[in-house]
Amino acid sequence: MTRAQPIVRDRATTDLIIVGHQRAHRSPSASRAITHTHAALAFLTAGQMRLELNGEWTLKAGDVLLVPPGAAHRTLDGEHPAAWTLGFCLPCVAAEGASSLLAPFDRVRNGAAAVVSIAPERRPFLESLFRELERLKPADSHQAVQRSLLTLILAEVERATVRGGPEHRLSRGSGVVADALRFIERRCLGRITPRDVAVAVKRTPAHLTTALKRATGRSAGEWIISGRMAEARRLLVHSSARVDSIAERVGYADVTHFIRMFRRAHGATPSAWRAAQSPRS
Repeated sequence: MTRAQPIVRDRATTDLIIVGHQRAHRSPSASRAITHTHAALAFLTAGQMRLELNGEWTLKAGDVLLVPPGAAHRTLDGEHPAAWTLGFCLPCVAAEGASSLLAPFDRVRNGAAAVVSIAPERRPFLESLFRELERLKPADSHQAVQRSLLTLILAEVERATVRGGPEHRLSRGSGVVADALRFIERRCLGRITPRDVAVAVKRTPAHLTTALKRATGRSAGEWIISGRMAEARRLLVHSSARVDSIAERVGYADVTHFIRMFRRAHGATPSAWRAAQSPRS
């Protein structure tokens, strides 16, 4: 993996899950390492791709790539790959009490293989789940359906992992960075500070900031805010909760402070931003 600090890339989505099908019309070339705050999964359906993520991997049709939040990864090259991709807000899923869905990503952080091969007879079913996710139309219940389909997709990955035999460990994981991100993802919607994260991983705040910045391009405070803002956007669009209630649910005791942080991140107050997302807008 390149030693340069990774490029930070993210989308300010309002959904729990983003899904799409991507096809490269020309072979991808080497790129700089990137990180993002969402968990990501790619199911290759054609071609092949070579990339780095805790080692070097060559993906071919039928392989699934798991990218935990904050994991630096980069494309090396490929031969006209096509893939179903999805990304989801990990703190939002954890807040709904679905922490078991996060286990495959935790294992990759701890040194397990980032690529899982799906059995040929299971691939059509897995692709049908992605197609169903893509077909979903916004509705009051669509996030619950999204979560159900995500559960089925990760169950297929789990099934393939078990079928593949003993888990292949490449390393002991990334230590303090993995522990800090895991703590933040499970706790960022509560009243935590960067100092709390440092205490949890038994490091000084300065040491933690240096380690996280070098590995992910973000500090502990930035990771906490990112998780809170992702859940706040989702609640603003998919619920009728008041702004002060949302502030409390994403870890802010002071609604004025929440509004200030939201405006800094999105260029508008929560109420104005919510109004701009309505279908009539």
